[in-house]
Amino acid sequence: MSTSPRIDRPEFAALTPGVSEALLALGKALKASGLGDDLLELIKLRASQLNGCAFCLQFHLNVARQLGMDAPRLDLLSAWREAPVYSERERIALEWTEALTLAAQGGPDDTLYAKALAEFGAAGLSYLTAAIANINAWNRIALGLRFAPPIPKTAA
Repeated sequence: MSTSPRIDRPEFAALTPGVSEALLALGKALKASGLGDDLLELIKLRASQLNGCAFCLQFHLNVARQLGMDAPRLDLLSAWREAPVYSERERIALEWTEALTLAAQGGPDDTLYAKALAEFGAAGLSYLTAAIANINAWNRIALGLRFAPPIPKTAA
């Protein structure tokens, strides 16, 4: 499989006026939601892992590191169920992320919905759901067009 970009992110933005801006505007609204930057980055990373999106994984790892997130929370994310470094709130958000990202496997059941609703409230759960939808949209765009991962210069 080739790893060279088909259409890179700047070209995509130029070819689709308003699309990137709309997704970025949704991201800004979600950032203002009160869910918290760390939680938003965790769900973006987890969805990107599940979707195999190298661009989004690298992009959000870069953001998480800039936020000063602890390395173990980033390193153990693919095994979050077995790792003691996540809060109950983060665990519920990650489970909700997996259920929505892997919707073809049945989506969230009523028990998970009740847990998520109790933890986040109706508005918070709605924002969380929109955040998961947003990163899944970006994952599909970046995967389909094979955006080049933004690898930091020091790592290259």
